[in-house]
Amino acid sequence: MVPLKDNNPTQITPYITYGLILVNILVFLYEISLSPQALSGFLQLAAVVPRELSLSFAGIPVNQPVPELATLITSQFLHGGLLHLAGNMLFLWIFGNNVEDKLGHFKYLVFYLSCGVLAALAQWYFTQNSSIPSLGASGAIAGVMGAYIIRFPRAEILTVIPLGILFPTLWIPAYFFLGFWFLQQAFYSFASLETPTNIGMESGGIAYWAHAGGFVFGVILAPLLGLFNDRYGR
Repeated sequence: MVPLKDNNPTQITPYITYGLILVNILVFLYEISLSPQALSGFLQLAAVVPRELSLSFAGIPVNQPVPELATLITSQFLHGGLLHLAGNMLFLWIFGNNVEDKLGHFKYLVFYLSCGVLAALAQWYFTQNSSIPSLGASGAIAGVMGAYIIRFPRAEILTVIPLGILFPTLWIPAYFFLGFWFLQQAFYSFASLETPTNIGMESGGIAYWAHAGGFVFGVILAPLLGLFNDRYGR
């Protein structure tokens, strides 16, 4: 299922959401300007490498310009390809503005980055010895989706449902669309515990633990930051 838009208007201009999308696009344009060798080095430097993060936590120097702890932030703005970027930015565009509307600009930025860090740590916990770089905005955006589902469960999402050669659209409640998405991520997360060579980051694939973890942390953190404070009397 692919979301196209929601029917949930906002009262503010979501400057932080727009800014995050812009930064992600600019970083990706920088990535594709690099040679394959330079790109590999850049990702190794700025993405989360679980094994190096484990060494850092153990107090063992990794000897690189960017401290491993800093990659918990920098990795959130890296993407592995155009589809990776486009999918993430689509979800951020649809769901981010409403969460920013409720939290306010500054708290929303803190919330977004915090979810990204915690999601990366969730992925790291289950892949501590991996040398495969982990990157992308998915964990932070999963946190936004977690906040959205508890604040706007009955908002409707216009969704494309691929059926072979047909692509019908349907308005689907947020609780169903996002709930189904989370269950998928949770299922694959637990499946990856049994088949680490086929599913998840060990194969250079999708960081399911970051997705599921980010979603859960979003559900927890957003209310603490004022998600349910009704600033506009709605």
